[in-house]
Amino acid sequence: MRILFMGTPEFAVASLRRLVEEGHTICGVLTQPDKPRNRGHKVTFSPVKEYALSVCLDVYQPVTLRDEAALELVKGLAPELTVVAAYGKLLPEAILAVPPLGSINVHSSLLPKYRGAAPINWAILNGEETTGVSIMYMAKALDAGDVILQKSTPIGPDEDAPALTARLAQLGAEALSETVAALAAGTADRTPQNEAEMTYAPMLGRELSAMDWTRSAADLSCQVRGLIPWPCAQTEISGTRFKVYRTAPGGATDKAPGTLLSVGKLGIEVACGDGRSLYLTEIQAEGGKRMSAAAYLLGHPMEI
Repeated sequence: MRILFMGTPEFAVASLRRLVEEGHTICGVLTQPDKPRNRGHKVTFSPVKEYALSVCLDVYQPVTLRDEAALELVKGLAPELTVVAAYGKLLPEAILAVPPLGSINVHSSLLPKYRGAAPINWAILNGEETTGVSIMYMAKALDAGDVILQKSTPIGPDEDAPALTARLAQLGAEALSETVAALAAGTADRTPQNEAEMTYAPMLGRELSAMDWTRSAADLSCQVRGLIPWPCAQTEISGTRFKVYRTAPGGATDKAPGTLLSVGKLGIEVACGDGRSLYLTEIQAEGGKRMSAAAYLLGHPMEI
């Protein structure tokens, strides 16, 4: 099949790779313009661009899709199908309508739950036990199109957002493969989303970082896992601010929430609001490096 692919981050690479390996003709790859990244502000390629160039695909990086040039570009590529995976921009209806088989999206949630920019993070933040991927027809409204296929997977109790993202990328590639085959055979399902069950997963912000120790230990664990790699859960202990990357459950306690209970090889133990404690096991002090809490304590002892 002749496919136009649109995607930007690492999550999208698995889907593009699957289409290439299955022998589809990728008539073009659209990805976000190159941007300065990381502390050095060095201009780097998106993961999708890096992979596309490695297999000699044509890459296009329009600044906007809302002009005649973008529409003419897509028309000129003449795709039978457009596949979008975390591209990063809304597509105008005129571009969605170009391919005869439609434009479909690989979305990392079980729609209609968690429409929006950060579905993986919010599934973890909200303590969901199950998530998945949805392949849907794209529509004018954000992530509101009819669903073609879904695959679900449990969220591990210690799984953080990067780990879940990697798993869902592979699951999305599998679902996409099945969907493209069904579209080619004319057997693809089309199920409208139930708007009454819709939830939204907005972009993350720094306002989510502060750890409120009056919350339960389980909720705080979800906060830590859901905010990696950015903006990260943060807390202040003994006058030092830390980013928290990993935790472990503690035991019962009658101490006030936020009380420092113990420090040592198991980490930094803090009382939570549900009568349980939580160990901070991997941390980064402000201005320092990410490390185990035990290693940090060797050079920075704390008093209880």
